Amino acid sequence: MMLDDLRIISMFDWLENDLLLTVDACELASSDASFRRYFRIKVSDGTFIVMDAPPDKENTEPFIRVAKLLAQSQVNVPAIFQQNPTDGFLLLEDFGSECFLDRLNDHNATDLYHSAFDALFLLQTQTPIASCGLPRYNEPLLQRELGIFEDWFLNEHLDVSIPAALWETVRSLLVASALEQPVTCVHRDYHARNLMFLNEDSPGVIDFQDAVIGPVTYDLVSLLRDCYIAWPQQQVEQWMGTYYQRLLQAGLVDVDLAQFKRWFDLMGLQRHLKAIGIFSRLHLRDGKSGYLNDIPRTLNYVTTISAMYPELAEFSDFLQHQVLPAHDSFQALITT
Repeated sequence: MMLDDLRIISMFDWLENDLLLTVDACELASSDASFRRYFRIKVSDGTFIVMDAPPDKENTEPFIRVAKLLAQSQVNVPAIFQQNPTDGFLLLEDFGSECFLDRLNDHNATDLYHSAFDALFLLQTQTPIASCGLPRYNEPLLQRELGIFEDWFLNEHLDVSIPAALWETVRSLLVASALEQPVTCVHRDYHARNLMFLNEDSPGVIDFQDAVIGPVTYDLVSLLRDCYIAWPQQQVEQWMGTYYQRLLQAGLVDVDLAQFKRWFDLMGLQRHLKAIGIFSRLHLRDGKSGYLNDIPRTLNYVTTISAMYPELAEFSDFLQHQVLPAHDSFQALITT
């Protein structure tokens, strides 16, 4: 609590003494899976968001750099009005408090997702991958992410070990599929919580600081197989097919729909394995146990896709006979 108080004191010192703002009200707007927090401040002529990114734990430079890059690509990202990278504060445009996840329902989902597709298409087609300076989503990064699933979910959370040969087979398959895809700019967390609903130029896109150059299906599967909301498989495939046609016409892909769907499925599997590991790490290391509620939905994606591909049959069997029983036992333990 003392650290929090000192950060808030430092933030107000910057706002009021350096920027000469008179802050009428301040409230926590959100926090995320990192050490960043966001405060909404009210001043006489409107509101702003202040990012609080402790310099010993977070770096504001990637956010600043990627915000400029995506704005040049016509993606609607929050304007940065003032910067204090030394102390870890940014004064940002306020996109409000309503994200797509708050609004999505069976009646408006297609319209909302089509606006998300529009923003994603700008990100993928207007960002110059050869000169943007973003890091590559290469094999070491993909392997490190998969390692989070083994280390934090299997080993630490469930106390389950996966046979080394089986895990190597799964990892090789997923990495190879990711690396054979055409590459674009990848937001890397493009889902309903990071798309803000706006009255004009919706969505507002946030949480983009980890952007990379990587597989064309990554953000699409992140959006359509969202860790925080699930849709019927038939609907997901319809939306996927619609966006595939758009990519095909733009020349971003030159494969048939079956191959694209395979890329989409296996990319989603890689992402969801990583996400499950991150949710477990947030619980075990950071005390953010609310993310445990998102594991069952995400694990269901993993078991469903693994059962669809013959080359993942052994992994599917491992999930069904070892992982799911261990996870069910844990769930039963925490609900009693």
